[in-house]
Amino acid sequence: MPLRMDTPLPSLEGGTDWFNSAPITNDDLKGQPVLIHFWSISCHNCKESLPDINNWVDEFAPSGLKIISVHMPRSEADTNVEKVKEAVEEYKMKQPCVVDNWHEITDRFENKFVPAYYVFDSEHKLRHFQAGEKALKMVKPVIERVLGSKEAVSD
Repeated sequence: MPLRMDTPLPSLEGGTDWFNSAPITNDDLKGQPVLIHFWSISCHNCKESLPDINNWVDEFAPSGLKIISVHMPRSEADTNVEKVKEAVEEYKMKQPCVVDNWHEITDRFENKFVPAYYVFDSEHKLRHFQAGEKALKMVKPVIERVLGSKEAVSD
């Protein structure tokens, strides 16, 4: 069962490698809305969504949204950090990406899905969770709502 609404943003500590950023802590994100995006190199739908995530970085970062991708391996083959790095480069990922080979971050989020999206408001309370291939369409309006209010959005 994924996190419940209003759950505070779990810690992002425990990743084995970071790409496009130095390691990020929750303190680094203080006061800013955050989208946590889980993906895996073995997931076709995840790879198809990466251009949309790049577009969101361009569209929403100027309004304060921080997007962080968490690479969640689904098999032993997915733990190859060099392959993750190649995918980050191939898909020209703009956002910070942490490799969670030990599932420390994944377990804190109680996440079992890729792609999966967790939207937190500027107070770092969970406002929306969505997973699967059609999730992007459902997440974007929530991001717009969270950014539009700058305060906690109550659903």
